[in-house]
Amino acid sequence: MRALLLVTSALTALAVPSVALAQDAAAEAASPEGLEEIVVTAQRREESLQKAAVAVTAVTGDDLTKSGITETANLGRLVPSLVIQPTGGTTSFFLRGVGTNSQNSFAENAVAFNFNGVYVGRPTAPAGVFYDLERVEVVKGPQGTLYGRNATGGAINVIPKKPVLGTFAGEGLLEYGNYDSKKASLALNIPIGSTAALRLAGQIVDRDGYISDGYDDDKGEAFRASLLIEPSDRWSMTLTADYYNQHGKGAGAVLLPEARYTVPALEDRVSISDLRARTAIRGLAAGIFAPPFCGGFGNFVNSGCIALPGTDGFLDNKFYGVSASVVGDMGFGTLTVIPAYRRSDVNVLTYLPGFAGTIQDVAEQTSLEVRLASNEDKQLRYVLGAFYFGEDQVTENFFRQGNLSTTRFTPRLNTESFAAFGQLTFDVTDAVRLVAGGRYTKEDKSQLTSVAAGGLPGPISPPLSAPFTGDLSFEKFTWKAGLEWDAGPQSLVYANVATGFKSGGFFVAQPPNNTFAPETLTAYTVGAKNRFFNNKLQLNIEAFYWDYKDQQITFVGGVRTAGGTFAQGSTTVNAGKSRIYGAEFEARFAPSRNDLFNLNVQYLNGKYNRLQTANFSPTGAPVTTGCATLGSRLANPGINGARFYDIDCSGKPTVNSPKWALNMGYERTFELNGDLNLVFGARGNIESGRFMNSNFRPEERQGSFAMADAYATLEAAGGWSITGFVNNITDEVVLARAGTRPILDFPVGTLRPPRTYGVRFGFNF
Repeated sequence: MRALLLVTSALTALAVPSVALAQDAAAEAASPEGLEEIVVTAQRREESLQKAAVAVTAVTGDDLTKSGITETANLGRLVPSLVIQPTGGTTSFFLRGVGTNSQNSFAENAVAFNFNGVYVGRPTAPAGVFYDLERVEVVKGPQGTLYGRNATGGAINVIPKKPVLGTFAGEGLLEYGNYDSKKASLALNIPIGSTAALRLAGQIVDRDGYISDGYDDDKGEAFRASLLIEPSDRWSMTLTADYYNQHGKGAGAVLLPEARYTVPALEDRVSISDLRARTAIRGLAAGIFAPPFCGGFGNFVNSGCIALPGTDGFLDNKFYGVSASVVGDMGFGTLTVIPAYRRSDVNVLTYLPGFAGTIQDVAEQTSLEVRLASNEDKQLRYVLGAFYFGEDQVTENFFRQGNLSTTRFTPRLNTESFAAFGQLTFDVTDAVRLVAGGRYTKEDKSQLTSVAAGGLPGPISPPLSAPFTGDLSFEKFTWKAGLEWDAGPQSLVYANVATGFKSGGFFVAQPPNNTFAPETLTAYTVGAKNRFFNNKLQLNIEAFYWDYKDQQITFVGGVRTAGGTFAQGSTTVNAGKSRIYGAEFEARFAPSRNDLFNLNVQYLNGKYNRLQTANFSPTGAPVTTGCATLGSRLANPGINGARFYDIDCSGKPTVNSPKWALNMGYERTFELNGDLNLVFGARGNIESGRFMNSNFRPEERQGSFAMADAYATLEAAGGWSITGFVNNITDEVVLARAGTRPILDFPVGTLRPPRTYGVRFGFNF
């Protein structure tokens, strides 16, 4: 809190312009130059990004195209506080150090992902949506009032382009690059009379893998249709249907260097299933004691006790969605109704954790949100609403390291969540406003699950246990209170306190010890947003302090089987309590209509006040960790040598939390003649080091790095453009994810993309 108090006076001083600056701001409407205005809906109503008293980064569709982003995993390149990790068929989000390591079908993210105004529950499902977009909004901090469900760390809003009445138009994009990368997209806006319009958009992506054996590829086909019906200026309805077919080999892994053996150089991007990596793993296994039932010393691999990663990994995923958005002018306010249905059909074989994992997951969700927003010309304004979310999952997960350890489980999960919410804004004066909001959530979860854990030294593939059931119910009230002050015509100062929570759930183990409780976060924020010099200079700053309690930590622990013994499995417990504070500064400067500078700097200081786990070793060998080992105990006395190791990571920095993150860019337009412009642009990001997971193993830490991109575009007034681009110019090797393969205890990682380059042709009509 002291850090926030120290910066408050600085924020106020920054936000109060001089008389000359105020006059410049008042004249901005008459100037053709200056920064463009971005409209966002982060607070469930349309408003200027600079007038939204919330920490939000908005990335336009044009910026996404210029960056070549067609998949969720690369969005973090443009948002310094966002870390995205591929995790074996799922996607994990971290915002300012808050997130979830999604490892199986039980997982849910702590950062809410919303597409076209619809909350998407499955971590497998945020895929195939990055084309024909208006913008992407990344809202930072707990969104417990207007978003609610599982928005502990924030929310990501992906907003596609809408149909336009009375206009026939189209736009397309063709791209080719190294790694035989081929991308094509096309969008058509088709008027249907004077009261309806249809927008059709599609994208095809086909790229070879970034690492050997073809992993880290990107292959898929997506299609979206949106129908707008607007019979009057009082109400409208937009129907949207989307489909994505994702295939290829999926995310891959590489061996990370460590002291016991020599692995292929990371810059060679050698897949963990490559012969060179498999040879290194065999050499490591030859020096590790193997239990007698595995054939004795040095026979871990040859006996089949430990299986090696394969080259047969694949994705065969299909995602469907249908939604409607009905908007009506009630005279005193605007009513919005959004019913939606989504289905994800996932079939994945991955070796991302260093061993085989098969995930088959069919999830169907239905949701309904109803909002009533008052007119903006009232002294007291409000957004009131109700939300329903229901999800049914039928899944089978099968993880196998070899004869020593296999786990198969078949959860049937059901979730129902109901919420009522409201947020009020009251004008104390023309320049000062009070904000207050709250949300009541009631959530029920149930499961019907069978489990089979094999090996050690029982049957390799034992039959599934008799199904066991479980029911959970949570109720939570989250709230927000704040103050907003218009310190000048283009200056906003705000301060607020907001809370959020992520619901509890199940993990794969026999009852009764197979559940975890909700986590909560309270955020204290002060900030200022400013435009100066006739709308040419933008300076925004925010400081925050987050108090994170009952933190849900997922790790490799011991799970109780049907026979009462413990086996190795993914475990989630409320093991953590942390505090996170920092500040973010953003500057944009357009000294002329042909120049644009961007700068974003974030300082982040996160620490676990408490983080204690009981890690599991099926062989009894010590668990490798960068934390303190308090002791160990036998897990299954008299049966085998499996042990629990009590690990204390209290005092360690929060994971995926670089202390410093800096994004910067410059774009220059040269007007060649009346019809042609030449645009040069460059952007870069610098990040300090961070740990990738909560085990704090030194090999699983990404050190500081710098990356840069550049592009040149020739654009014509006739509606076409051609761009040459290169991303990650210096071919930096940067980790996207890191973890440890149990038993053999070696670290594995996933890498961000290498240097990529190509040419892009765009057109519109």
